Amino acid sequence: MKMIVGLGNIGPQYDGTRHNMGFMVIDQIAKDYQLSFKHTSKMEAMTASGIINGEKVLLVKPTTFMNESGRSVKPLMDYYDVPVEDLIIVHDDMDLPIGKIRLKAKGSAAGHNGLKSLINHLGTQGFHRVKVGIDHPGNSNVVDYVLGKFKADQQDGLQDNITQAENAVEDWIIGMPFGQLMNKYN
Repeated sequence: MKMIVGLGNIGPQYDGTRHNMGFMVIDQIAKDYQLSFKHTSKMEAMTASGIINGEKVLLVKPTTFMNESGRSVKPLMDYYDVPVEDLIIVHDDMDLPIGKIRLKAKGSAAGHNGLKSLINHLGTQGFHRVKVGIDHPGNSNVVDYVLGKFKADQQDGLQDNITQAENAVEDWIIGMPFGQLMNKYN
C-alpha cells in the first residue's frame, strides 16, 4: 500500500489558502479516481482508499492542523504497516514560484512546521516529498501569507501546480524510481 499525505489545515476558513496546497492536490486525486473521504477520529485524519494504476493507495488529510501532522500520520503508518519508503508527503513551499513543483527524497523541515512534526513523530527525515510552489511573501508576514488565499491572477499557476503534483504522485504510485521522478519533475 502507498500512503499519500497532503498537508493542510482543517476547516472551511482554511479552504483555498496557500498552506492547504497539500489538501488541494489530495482532493484532486480523490476526485479524479472517485475516492471518498471518511473521517477517522481515532487516527485524526480524513482518509480515502482505493486502487490507482493497479496499486492500493491511502489518501490522507490529517485533521490535527498543520503543526501536528505527524501525530496523525505515524499511527496510520503503524496501523496499515506502511514503510517509510511507501509514504509521500505533498505540501506547500514558499521558496518555489506558483506553477512549479520540486520532488525531494529526504531532508530537513526547512522551517515548515508540518514537516517538523512529521520528522519528530516518524523519527526520520527520510521520506519522499512533493513540494508545491506558493511564492514567497517578500516582506509580508509569513503566517498571514500562508493562511491567505491565492489571488485571481495566480489561479492558472495554481491549477498547473495541482496537475503537476498529481502527475508526479501517479508516476510514483506506478513505481517510477524516485531519482527518475526528480529528474522528470524538477
